[in-house]
Amino acid sequence: MATRAKTRERPSYRCTECGYTTAKWLGRCPECQTWGTVEEQGGGPAVRTTAAGPVSSAAVPIGQVDSRTATARSTGVTELDRVLGGGLVPGAVVLLAGEPGVGKSTLLLDVAAKAAGSDHRTLYVTAEESASQVRLRADRIHAINDHLYLAAETDLAAVLGHLDAVKPSLLVLDSVQTVASPELDGAPGGMAQVREVAGALIRASKERGMATLLVGHVTKDGAIAGPRLLEHLVDVVLSFEGDRHARLRLVRGVKNRYGATDEVGCFELHDEGITGLADPSGLFLTRRDEPVPGTCLTVTLEGKRPLVAEVQALTVDSQIPSPRRTTSGLETSRVSMMLAVLEQRGRISALGKRDIYTATVGGVKLTEPAADLAVALALASAASDVPLPKNLVAIGEVGLAGEVRRVTGVQRRLAEAHRLGFTHALVPTDPGKVPAGMKVIEVADMGDALRALPRRSRARAPQDE
Repeated sequence: MATRAKTRERPSYRCTECGYTTAKWLGRCPECQTWGTVEEQGGGPAVRTTAAGPVSSAAVPIGQVDSRTATARSTGVTELDRVLGGGLVPGAVVLLAGEPGVGKSTLLLDVAAKAAGSDHRTLYVTAEESASQVRLRADRIHAINDHLYLAAETDLAAVLGHLDAVKPSLLVLDSVQTVASPELDGAPGGMAQVREVAGALIRASKERGMATLLVGHVTKDGAIAGPRLLEHLVDVVLSFEGDRHARLRLVRGVKNRYGATDEVGCFELHDEGITGLADPSGLFLTRRDEPVPGTCLTVTLEGKRPLVAEVQALTVDSQIPSPRRTTSGLETSRVSMMLAVLEQRGRISALGKRDIYTATVGGVKLTEPAADLAVALALASAASDVPLPKNLVAIGEVGLAGEVRRVTGVQRRLAEAHRLGFTHALVPTDPGKVPAGMKVIEVADMGDALRALPRRSRARAPQDE
C-alpha cells in the first residue's frame, strides 16, 4: 500500500516589496531589508515530505564525464578572453556590471559582432534602447555582422520566444534589471523580477548550451543592484571599471567558475569604440625629455598583470590656516600616512604647512600598498624641488615606523620595468632574482630611501652611471 505524504495547512507571510515568503511573521524582510512589508497571505502552502523520484541521468564516475562540452570558445576580444579564462564556455552565464557610461553596451556589442559566425549566431537583446539606437552604435564601432541578430524587448516571454526563433549560440541581454516577467507582480528591477528573469535565462542557457552575457546595473556604492542571489546563480561575475573622463577601462574577474579571478583586461575607450590594450603602461606615463620634481614611477599589479604607473605630487605655500590635501587616483588615507612618515621618520617638516596635491597619470587607481614608496619619494622630491632620475622605479610598502616592507611579485614587477627600459629600482631588501642589466638598490627604511635620492649637485648621478 502506497504511503501518502501527510499535509497540513499553515499560515504564510509574504513581503509586498520583493515577494519573499516565510512561514512566520517578521517585522523586517530578510531579503530586501524593508521594514513592515511582511503580510499574512491566509492559507499557506502545505508542508510536504519529498519522496525519492526518478533521476534525469545516472551518476557515473567523474573520470568518465565528457569535458569537451565545457571547452571555451574565443569571444574575438583578446583582453576579455584573458579575464574569462580563455573564452566563453557553452551554457555559461556571465554578469558584467559597471557604472552608467563606462562602456558596457559598447564592449558587449563589439563582442557580439566578433563572436557571430555562420555556425554561431548571436542574439543581442536591448531592453534600454531602441533597435535603431543600437544600430547607430554598431555603425560607429563597425559591429555589423549578418549573423548578429538584434531585438528590442522588455518582456521575458518575448525574449524566450526570440531564443526559439533564432537559436543563438550567444545571447547578450542589456540589461537584466530592465526585463520583467508578466507572471509576477512588481516593476522591472525589483527583487522578485530580477530573480525570475535571471533564473529563466540561466535555465535556457544550460538546456541549449548557449552562452549568455548579462549587463547588470550597480548602486551608488558600486555594488551590483538587485538580490545577492543573482551573483550566486551566474557562473562568472565581471566588474567593468573606469573613470568616464579617462580612456582607460578595466575588466576584473570577481567570480569565475571556469578560471582564475586574478586576471584583469585593459581597454581603451575612444570615438570609434573600445579596443583591448595588450601593453597599457604607455597610458600611465608622461613622456618628457628632462625629469621634473615631484614625479616617481612605480609598478603596480592588476591581478597578475604588472603595470608601470606614474605618481605626481605638487606642494605650494598655503594661503589658508588649514592646508589643502587633494588626491586623484590615490587613497587619501595612505597619502596622509606617507606625509606623517616623511615628517616624523624622514625629518621633512616643510610639508605640514603647505598645500599638497597628489595624482596618478592616465586615470589609473593605485590602491595597493606597494605604491607607498613611490608616493613618499614623489612627495619628498616635490618638497625639495629635486627631480628623481627618469629611469628609476620605486616599489615597496612603507610602515608607520618608516620601514620598507616586502610586497608580492617583486621579480615580476622588475621584469616589466626592465622591459620598458628602466635601469634603476628602489626595492625592499631581498628582492630575489634581478633582471640582467638592471641596478637594484635595496632600502630597509625611509632613511635609506631618502639617502639614495640625488642631491641638487648630483641630480643626474644615477642615470649617468
